[in-house]
Amino acid sequence: MHQETIEKVEASLEGWQLFESLPPEIAGFHFSLLRAPHEDMYDIFSYENPALHRRVTAYYHEETQEYKLRVRIGFIEFCKIEFITASLDTFSQALEQQLAPLIDGMVTFHPEDISSLVLKKGILEWPYAEKLPETLEGHTLFIRPQQPVKITNGSYIVIDYVDFEQESDVTIYYNMYRDEFWGEVRAHSIPDVSYVFDCHELDELQKKLEEHLVPRLHEARELAITLEKKNAEIKAESDAIVAAIAAREQAAKASETSEASKGENSAS
Repeated sequence: MHQETIEKVEASLEGWQLFESLPPEIAGFHFSLLRAPHEDMYDIFSYENPALHRRVTAYYHEETQEYKLRVRIGFIEFCKIEFITASLDTFSQALEQQLAPLIDGMVTFHPEDISSLVLKKGILEWPYAEKLPETLEGHTLFIRPQQPVKITNGSYIVIDYVDFEQESDVTIYYNMYRDEFWGEVRAHSIPDVSYVFDCHELDELQKKLEEHLVPRLHEARELAITLEKKNAEIKAESDAIVAAIAAREQAAKASETSEASKGENSAS
């Protein structure tokens, strides 16, 4: 983020009255004042519940020059279009009116908020959902069909098996406008679309899950472990290089000190 953008945002936030009215806690989510640049975003504040693996963050996006609110559920992060605005005053109003209900909806499932198109699809009453194991290949069933999570552009998270330790998951989405299911695999926080789950009907999805879910979960976990080991090796090599450079610099300084001392002794 450019320095002039940081200065502009910080100037606009000076005396922002909303800071005084934001509660320290909403529905078990705790407030943190951030006010720090992050990539091309300036994070203003957040509410987070680590136990639920959920967080909301208010920020300014340099690319679009707008204030926004991003939501993180597990490893999935998305922007809520209801909060997007170039006006700080409008952003304040949206936060005052909608932030608390949004966070409450991240804690308590409200079926009345689910689109009629999703309800008509029968996802919430899908019998196969009851057969999904709580754990598979080191992953836990984090989001289930009985309580789908609305994200963006008409899409819902229907199933999400997550391994928080290895930062891997397999996610099944449904888009109500395209009437389509599809999947995504994440290994060590790196996402990759998985086309093997593409389909339009729940009975098709069941067959694909029975065939591909366990193998994909296994692959995601194994890849996450491999990537973690590689990252550890790279870090160890980097640390060794830094330590070697520091040792050489220290040895050079010691040599210079020794030569200077010899010169002083010779002069005396």
